[in-house]
Amino acid sequence: MPMSDRVLNHFLDAHGRLHTIPSKHGKLLVVLDFLAQCFEPGLKFPEARVNEILGEFHPDYAALRRYLVENGFLDRADNVYWRSGGTFDVRADE
Repeated sequence: MPMSDRVLNHFLDAHGRLHTIPSKHGKLLVVLDFLAQCFEPGLKFPEARVNEILGEFHPDYAALRRYLVENGFLDRADNVYWRSGGTFDVRADE
């Protein structure tokens, strides 16, 4: 099992919600990358929508939003956010 899967299994409950936000930076990055997948590249999201999406994972959506921006997963201007980092699922045409 890849390390990222082990980290996610440790921090996510059976419903896919975070029971705690990791304090170790490496583990936090794994969780942030997972959360960044909720934001489709190329789309812009108002802050209220970002809060709503992140609130589905943890009640402290403001901290998650701040960590996503500080660590380069989301960018922000005028209370609008867009995905700027994280892993991307590249699929070959079938």
